[in-house]
Amino acid sequence: MVTRRIAVLQGAISLVSLTAVVWWASRQDRPSLPDTGDAVAALLAAGGLYAAATAARAERWYRILRRSGVGAGRSDAYGLTTVGYMANNVLPARTGDVLRALLLVPVTGTGKRNAVGTVVAERVLDVAALGLMFLALAYGLLRGVPVPGILFVLLGAGAVALALVAAAALALRRGELVRRARDFMRPLATASRDLVSAHGAALLLLSLAIWTLEASVYLAVARAVGLEMGPLGAAYVVAFTNLFAMVPAAPGYLGTFDAAVVFAAKSIGSPGYLVVTYLLLLRFVLFVPITVVGLVVLIARYGGWSRYRDARLEAMRA
Repeated sequence: MVTRRIAVLQGAISLVSLTAVVWWASRQDRPSLPDTGDAVAALLAAGGLYAAATAARAERWYRILRRSGVGAGRSDAYGLTTVGYMANNVLPARTGDVLRALLLVPVTGTGKRNAVGTVVAERVLDVAALGLMFLALAYGLLRGVPVPGILFVLLGAGAVALALVAAAALALRRGELVRRARDFMRPLATASRDLVSAHGAALLLLSLAIWTLEASVYLAVARAVGLEMGPLGAAYVVAFTNLFAMVPAAPGYLGTFDAAVVFAAKSIGSPGYLVVTYLLLLRFVLFVPITVVGLVVLIARYGGWSRYRDARLEAMRA
């Protein structure tokens, strides 16, 4: 029942966001896809840059796995990273992150919570890196760029939730429930706890480099469609979009990703008809190639659909 309600909530958020984007796009001039040699070259460069960012993410996960004592090979870290992103594009609520960790379990023999904990550490690094980028750009280099109230609502809701959890933990700190919760969470938190170190600082720098690479993807796509967007503007769009994409949504961040790209691009002065084209090509570059690659890797190396189905069911319960 809870899972069903969450799915309904995700669907509703995506539907509302997508409806707003479609309504807005329908009021713009008809978009036209670029067909010049320079545009094609820029799109190919965007694809190559995204491949480099994906490889850097896989290397980061490999280093987290090694630090956490999970005996995964570099090839498994790289292969399962593509599988996880493929699953994120076809499953809701970033289920692919959990799924790739669960697919790693039979390969390494590690515990499920240890494996999932390494993915949690990755998300901690991403939130920290994106938060730093967004704050620096929105309130420093791009002072005056509007920020939607919903972001503050989400941040406020998160702070309230954390406060309630902390209060409950303090009230019940001697109870059996807290002891069991602590025992359950310890393997999940190990990798994140290791980030409070020089190792974590190095990984945070790597995370900033990863998101800088991703910003270069956004910039290359902008160049392909003739959208005037400098490096700082691209960094702002990528930081805002990926922070907003953490809102629960349908597979492929349908609606939430689109609304965030439109808002961020428009807020730095981009014309509407070019933003529509930009959104369509950006979606293609970020979602289609890695989905195809992840599917091929899943079938060729990790047991195909049967293993995927079993891990998916387990991930949905996690």
